[in-house]
Amino acid sequence: MKLIAILFLCTTLLTSLAQGDQQQEFDCNDEDLLKAVDAALRKYNDGSKSGNQFVLYRITEGNKTVDHDVFYSVKYEVKEGNCSIQSGKPWKECDYKESEQAATGECTATIGKRHRDRDFSVTTQTCHVTPAKGPVVTSEYECHGCVHPIITVPHDLDPVLRHAIQHFNNHNNHSHLFAVKEVKRAQRQMVSGWNYEVTYLIEQTNCSKENFKVLTPECKALPNGDTGECTDLAYMDPRLRIASFSQKCEVLSEKDFLFSPNLNCRGCPKEIPVDHPDLKGALSHSITKLNAENNATFYFKIDIVHRATSQLVAGTKYFIEFTARETTCSKESTKELTESCETNKLGKTLRCTADVYEVLWENKIETTVKCQSPGKKQLKPCVFKGQPRDAGAEPTSES
Repeated sequence: MKLIAILFLCTTLLTSLAQGDQQQEFDCNDEDLLKAVDAALRKYNDGSKSGNQFVLYRITEGNKTVDHDVFYSVKYEVKEGNCSIQSGKPWKECDYKESEQAATGECTATIGKRHRDRDFSVTTQTCHVTPAKGPVVTSEYECHGCVHPIITVPHDLDPVLRHAIQHFNNHNNHSHLFAVKEVKRAQRQMVSGWNYEVTYLIEQTNCSKENFKVLTPECKALPNGDTGECTDLAYMDPRLRIASFSQKCEVLSEKDFLFSPNLNCRGCPKEIPVDHPDLKGALSHSITKLNAENNATFYFKIDIVHRATSQLVAGTKYFIEFTARETTCSKESTKELTESCETNKLGKTLRCTADVYEVLWENKIETTVKCQSPGKKQLKPCVFKGQPRDAGAEPTSES
C-alpha cells in the first residue's frame, strides 16, 4: 500500500491592489483551509459514478470571511489519480496518473463552517475538467439548504431592509426617522422560502416623526446625528412576504457627543455630507490613484461613499471611506476611466479609505489610498505534490 507525504509549497501570487494595503496571509498548512478544500474535493469525487478519483494539485486562490459562521471561497486545481471511484480510497492515498493520460481540472467552491459544528459543508462548487483527449466538461453543485454568505447586496435583500428600518422606526421613541446607512454582513438560507441574517448600520435623518410617517427621498442623513447598528433575523415565505422577524439594535445617542472637544475645534476633522461638492475633486484623485496603483485588468469606479471628513490645515485634508466596484472598461482598450465606463454588477468590490491633502493655491495634491476586499482575509496559494513512498519506509525530513 502506498501512502502520500503531503508537501505544500507557498509562493506570493496574490498582489496588493493598492500600495500600503495591509494583507493578512494564511499559512498553507492552515488546518481549516485544508479541511475545507478536502470537503470540496470529496464532494466532487462523490458525484462521479465511474472513472478515477481526482487528486488535489494546488490551491491557487482563496479568502476567508469570518462572522458568526466561517466561509472559505477557494479556487483549486486537480489532476486525475490512479484510484477508481469504486475503490473507496480517500483521494489522499492516490497518486497522479501519467501526465499524457490524466485529466486535469479547476474548481471554484464556497465552503461553510457553522460556529457550533466541526464539519464543513460545500455550499456551491463549479468545476471545469479537461479529459486527456476531449472537450472541457463543466459540472455545478449548489447546496440549496446551506447557509450562503452574501458578498454584494442583491435586490432581493431590499424588501428585508425596508421592513427592518420601518420596524425600527415604528418601535423606538426617537423623534426622527432613521435610514439604513450600510450593510456590514449578511447570510441567507433556502428553506421553504428564505432565511436571512443581516447586520447593518443605521443613521438619523432630518425627517421628524411629527412631519413624516415613513422615509421619503427628502429624508437625508443628519450630520452629527445619532447612529447605530442592528442585527435582524427574517424569514421570507415563498410569496415573498416577511412572515417572521426579530431585531436587535444599539443606538449611540447624540448626547454622547455633547462634550466632545472636537465640536468647536476649527482645526479638527469634521463630518461632511458624502455628496458635498468639495468632495468631487478628492474622490476623483482617489479613484485615479487606486487605478494607477493596482494591477487589475479593469478599471475600478467609486460605487458608494460611506463617510467623509474634512480638516482645515495649511490647505484641506479629506478622509474618505468608500466602496469601489470593477467596471467594464479594461486598461488595455481604454486609456483612462471615463463616465461611460459602467460598473460590472458581477465584478470585484473593494472597501477603501483615502487621505487627500489639497493646497489649491500651490496646485499641490497628495493622495494615499488603501483597499481590501470587504470582510475577507487573503490566502497564500498552496501547491500540493503527491510523493508516494513504500509502506514501512521512514519519511524524510523534507517530507
